[in-house]
Amino acid sequence: MKVTTATIASLWRYPVKSMMGEEINACDLTEKGLLGDRAYGIIDQSTGKLANAKNPLKWPDMFQYRAAFTEPPESSKPMPPVRITFPDGENLLSTDADQNDKLTKSFGRKVQLGTPSSQDIQFKGYIPEDIKELENPGTIFTRNSPQDTFFDIAMVHIITTSTIDALRKLIPESRIEPRRFRPNIMIHVPDAEGFIENGWVGKVLTIGGGVQLKILQPTPRCVMTTLAQGDLPKDPNVLKSIVKNNAGSFGVYASVVKTGEIRTGDSIHLQ
Repeated sequence: MKVTTATIASLWRYPVKSMMGEEINACDLTEKGLLGDRAYGIIDQSTGKLANAKNPLKWPDMFQYRAAFTEPPESSKPMPPVRITFPDGENLLSTDADQNDKLTKSFGRKVQLGTPSSQDIQFKGYIPEDIKELENPGTIFTRNSPQDTFFDIAMVHIITTSTIDALRKLIPESRIEPRRFRPNIMIHVPDAEGFIENGWVGKVLTIGGGVQLKILQPTPRCVMTTLAQGDLPKDPNVLKSIVKNNAGSFGVYASVVKTGEIRTGDSIHLQ
């Protein structure tokens, strides 16, 4: 099967793990995903684990923090500083000498701003007890990020306009917007209906001039999709509907086969 009319609708990068990120027009796609994506994370110094919005019992305000690069990253240069804006409007740069003191004060627990290393990085997640459609509701799980990254499973997360529209039809009372699902790439697929990415697993996406992504698996969704983000309200029905109508998945994960620059409007071919 080939999709020849699909295009990149939007691109998203999240400079700090589990914080609000930035929508961008173009980006280098490296072997570890969009350049600068999850370049930093908040490390709990008492456990060594990664602060994560998947565990809102411990980190209830992650989505109230925003992170953006002071200038676009370039592959040939050192990573530029990241500006983190706190819920109260205060901000810091990743180059500030007192960054960890400010973060510790804001989070109310001793933390530090870290970068991925060769050591295993673990994070915890919470399965909400009020969503009975999920397995093991009310429990905490522990996962390891892929080596040298702060990702959950794979390097690139993709959703389509078709999947967004499908969920909007299922729960019209809910606000279904791409940012709720924290994609890296949203693809516009005209005239398609339903959760079409389910059929992409194992296939290769070619973007623009030859950048390639291998679709690995559907993206299993978690409590993060239900949390408030800016003006988006908390909404458990989002996750309930995904579990009921698409086996708990929304979008797909991909690995990078061929690197290069991608930008909004680039054509997408699926093979």
